[in-house]
Amino acid sequence: MELLILSMFTFFFLSRAQLPGTWDLLVPNAGISSMHTAVTRFNTVVLLDRTNTGPSRKMLRKGHCRLDPHDAVLKRDCYAHSVLFDIQTNQIRPLMILTDTWCSSGQFLHDGTLLQTGGDLDGFKKIRKLDPCDFNGSCDWVELDDVELSEGRWYSSNQILPDGSVIIIGGRGANTVEYYPPRNGVVLFPFLADVEDKQMDNLYPYVHLLPNGKLFVFANNKAVLFDHETNEVVKGYPPLDGGPRNYPSAGSSVMLALEGDYSTAVIVVCGGAQYGAFIERSTDTPAHGSCGRIVATSLDPIWEMEDMPFGRIMGDMVMLPTGDVLVINGAQAGTQGFEMASNPCLYPLLYRPDQPVGLRFMTLNPGTVPRLYHSTANLLPDGRVMVAGSNPHHIYNFKAEFPTELRIEAFSPEYLSPDRANIRPVIEEIPDTVSFGEAFNVMVSVTLPVVGLVEVNFASAPFSTHSFSQGQRLVKLTITPSVPASGNQYKVECKAPPNGAVAPPGYYMVFAVNQGVPSVARWVHLVA
Repeated sequence: MELLILSMFTFFFLSRAQLPGTWDLLVPNAGISSMHTAVTRFNTVVLLDRTNTGPSRKMLRKGHCRLDPHDAVLKRDCYAHSVLFDIQTNQIRPLMILTDTWCSSGQFLHDGTLLQTGGDLDGFKKIRKLDPCDFNGSCDWVELDDVELSEGRWYSSNQILPDGSVIIIGGRGANTVEYYPPRNGVVLFPFLADVEDKQMDNLYPYVHLLPNGKLFVFANNKAVLFDHETNEVVKGYPPLDGGPRNYPSAGSSVMLALEGDYSTAVIVVCGGAQYGAFIERSTDTPAHGSCGRIVATSLDPIWEMEDMPFGRIMGDMVMLPTGDVLVINGAQAGTQGFEMASNPCLYPLLYRPDQPVGLRFMTLNPGTVPRLYHSTANLLPDGRVMVAGSNPHHIYNFKAEFPTELRIEAFSPEYLSPDRANIRPVIEEIPDTVSFGEAFNVMVSVTLPVVGLVEVNFASAPFSTHSFSQGQRLVKLTITPSVPASGNQYKVECKAPPNGAVAPPGYYMVFAVNQGVPSVARWVHLVA
């Protein structure tokens, strides 16, 4: 007990400078508050809000106003509700979205196109695409007129599948699944109805594609194993203690890095609101800080429980290139929804999966900007984590206690500290395209001699919204020890992921990792 008290005393009197990680302001005014965020292979970032918030702070190009007689706020809307952000220059250019994307979902397709589905009102059954380009290009949103969702989707989740198609799961009042490209309409998914309660808690289900090709689907406090080929639930998992975990009580979830023979998949679910906080509109009900961890591929899976240093609602769990997880954003009280949370949780956490229970969480350098409802977090190719959004109001409100947030920030984990620069690898050569199971070489350079293995890890570019990154995964490749080449260069022999269940086809950020320090990623197209 004395040791615990001393540890708590030491933590609370640490200065910001003594805690790991640093913060940088990238853009003081992005023009929009990003509810949905995705990083493209051109090192740009798509930021997307909803269309019916009234004026944003970014104008569309001249002559490109949106005309909507049914919009309750602006019938003629000349403001951007989506923008493209350039990571290299921190510049912003407007994108034009026509239908309402409020609480929608998305996923990158195998060819790198961003698929975006659903929303509210005129966006309820809409399918949209954005074929990314570099910042100086002219790419923009395209709203598909020849195909629509079979059922309206609001608060649903998307996941790319081994064959490159996408499953779209759930949504408010939609206890079904469907696919893109369309198959045969909707398929009933009674599990979602079974876990619905008086405050819903089955929205934005956590969906993880396991390396056996099945889907781990978690909603409220329960999970099932879903076979997307037969559209059947093939297994149920034990309930997770600690109350509801999905919207509107959402914590967050992540699948840990796949490695070795890729036969094991571990899922972690952390945080959430207490049941009833949403119904009672209680902003001061403490969030819980419990986490459950389960081996989803085990024959007899059980939840292993542990606690975060803080209770947290609306946190984002971001897979880092090393295999550690960053927990960031959110509040310590309340629930999801407009004007429904308080006590921002400014301290990020580092979750270290390989440590024993009780030692996995490390508290990091706190930010200064509250990131509450409708905020996002995404891994960037340089290893930083971009944080955007936070608008806990129906419209943009810059005078509230927790105002609409237009700033974009980046958090740099400790692996980017200057004292590690001399062991940070640089990828000198790597193929642009690799096939499943293909053997290939990566040339890296490092200032100091390499000690141990240099990992080569594939990180997906997920669609981040509402405290869950849809399609997020990290795959550690099978490698041989690095071999000195010339000068300070080393050759690493690698083997690409064996199939689409381990890593679905698409573009990946590929990081070389030396002694826990990642390189700047190179984009590689993984194909069948």
